[in-house]
Amino acid sequence: MNELNTIQPARRTGRLGAYLRFMGMAFAVNVKAVLEYRLNFLLQFFGMMLNNAAFAAFWAVLIARTGAVGGYGFNDVMFVWGFVSSAFGLAHIVFGNIRGLSRIVLEGSLDVYLLQPKDVWLNLLASRTIVSAWGDLAYGFIILALLPGHGPLHWLLFVALMVPAALIFVAVFAGAESLCFFMGNSSGISSAVSEFLLTFSLYPEGVHGAWFRWVLYTILPSGFVAFVPLRIFKALDWPLVPLLWGIAIGYLALSYCLFRVGLKRYESGNRMDARV
Repeated sequence: MNELNTIQPARRTGRLGAYLRFMGMAFAVNVKAVLEYRLNFLLQFFGMMLNNAAFAAFWAVLIARTGAVGGYGFNDVMFVWGFVSSAFGLAHIVFGNIRGLSRIVLEGSLDVYLLQPKDVWLNLLASRTIVSAWGDLAYGFIILALLPGHGPLHWLLFVALMVPAALIFVAVFAGAESLCFFMGNSSGISSAVSEFLLTFSLYPEGVHGAWFRWVLYTILPSGFVAFVPLRIFKALDWPLVPLLWGIAIGYLALSYCLFRVGLKRYESGNRMDARV
């Protein structure tokens, strides 16, 4: 009995290590694929940064003329934009298929992933990277470097908060895409969920009515990808970081379960594709 209790944790640890190695290999392959077209990578990288910089200029002018918006000053707004941008970018760099899942299912291309030995959900999401997302990721760090009064602890906290925020993006986007198993073509709903989550995350919490805030901490968890990280960051409140990680894992678990339930309804598309 004692030997069995020892073996089971060892197996779980080994399985976790195998998946971490798989994620590392998938990421390395995706990066190599991106770097094969360096000019395209650079154009999309700097294009996305310029796009984000345009919004920074807009907020600078707006706050200079009106003062704080929704209780946020310019530095607060810039942190939110930079933080959300980096979290959004990280999610799409590592899990580039989070907004292409429904297309893959409807085209019958999911068969390719069902034949792979790794977990279907993880394998599917990690099999692609989005080039422009690298610009989003870099933008947040550039904003943090430009904002005053941030030392090494702030940089470390920024990363510690960014990762769970990225995982929440992954969970919500993939969960919305998984609705295709139940509704057929659910691209309209999944696109709306994705756009609403991102849009609501980029504006000060105070501009949203009190009655609507429950949505921002449940169905569209903008509160956990923008507002709560801002409060933790400003207060350097490290004890709340594990709580944010726990919330992110909870959203991931729900998204994964939705996918697994939907997968039971999937009918093969009889595609003859191969993935190397």
